Amino acid sequence: RCPECGSGSLVEDAHYAQQQLVCAECGCVLSEGLLTTTYTDEEHLREVAYSQSTGQKEQLSRCLQRGIRRVQDLCKVLQLPAVFEETAVSYFQRALQLPVFHLVSLEKKELLGGCCVFVTCRQHNWPLTMGSICSLLYAKQELFASVYLSLQKELGLSVPALSLADLVTTHLSSFRLFQPTANIPAPFLEDKEKLLARTMGIVELASEAWLVTGRHPVPIVTAAAFLAWQSLRPSLRLSCPLARFCRLAGVDLPPPAHLRLKELLEILQGMASQLSWLRAFRLDKKTVVKHIGDLLQHRVFLLKHAFSQQDGEEQQDTAPGQGSGSPSSPVAQQQGCPSAARKQQRGGTLRPLLPPCLIHPRKRLRPAAPSAPAVATTGDEPISDSEIEQYLRSPEEIRAFRKAKGWP
Repeated sequence: RCPECGSGSLVEDAHYAQQQLVCAECGCVLSEGLLTTTYTDEEHLREVAYSQSTGQKEQLSRCLQRGIRRVQDLCKVLQLPAVFEETAVSYFQRALQLPVFHLVSLEKKELLGGCCVFVTCRQHNWPLTMGSICSLLYAKQELFASVYLSLQKELGLSVPALSLADLVTTHLSSFRLFQPTANIPAPFLEDKEKLLARTMGIVELASEAWLVTGRHPVPIVTAAAFLAWQSLRPSLRLSCPLARFCRLAGVDLPPPAHLRLKELLEILQGMASQLSWLRAFRLDKKTVVKHIGDLLQHRVFLLKHAFSQQDGEEQQDTAPGQGSGSPSSPVAQQQGCPSAARKQQRGGTLRPLLPPCLIHPRKRLRPAAPSAPAVATTGDEPISDSEIEQYLRSPEEIRAFRKAKGWP
């Protein structure tokens, strides 16, 4: 019987040479037959249903079909689950139905599929950075970010932020230092869990010391992983440079990683100078790596001590009678600045715990020139004729002014 009206009058109808079972009362199609199309299965003389034929796919535009294939290919390259691919395709289809994306350039339409994949990964807590997907699409990050913000606004999507811990876990999972191979010496192999825990501690220290603010995360994670790897077996690994470590791990060496490594070592040296049992040693950038475990264990105390120490030194440096010179200047050393003497006794201090843009500003603001002191207005100042003419424009105002002054 018909599931719509319950009638039993069912007939077979040949619709364009396709056998169908149709209800004679309401016209409901209960089942469709099979037909042969120009689908790839025709080569093997197999029939396919109309819902799987090329006739169904002709309802999609050429732009939509190309975009869906691009999204599917990108998901396969990233080895994403099938659920991610379905979600990304649905976002792409919804986006192309909006008038905002109808008249955009072809480049932005191609980036739209990448934005849908990026949104899907973020919503499923799959660590994927914008730089990684831009490198796959050969796109500029500024243009990709503009398309991503438009997609998020038009579809009303809620995209959670990527946590630094997930990024560290994903980045270290691609290292080739955890299983013995012919290219990696035995002393360079390391346990994955130990390296991950030590790297997370160094990255958290960098975050608390303002080294992460406004920076790309991959160079910071690479430098932190290198220091963590050296600190676990320092006697065998201190002679290994950062470039060789990246080659052994099978990852690319980002150019700013050397700068992030230098900044991390400065932080560690300053922290080591605050520990009483390390003041007797002359620590440099290589030997301080041996004590990273102790420094991370006491990092909360050391950072709090650094804040209070900086506040006290700033108050002493700006005290009356000492001038405005810095402790490291010759004038301050000649005057016997106490803060400079303490720095020399300790053998170094922590760098200022401020964002890098405040420590090394690119452009220094020039102080504004002092303005001349304003003269108090008494009301008896002379008024020029040109100023009077600005206010007296109508003949009635002129006659009233003459009458008030007693002029003829």
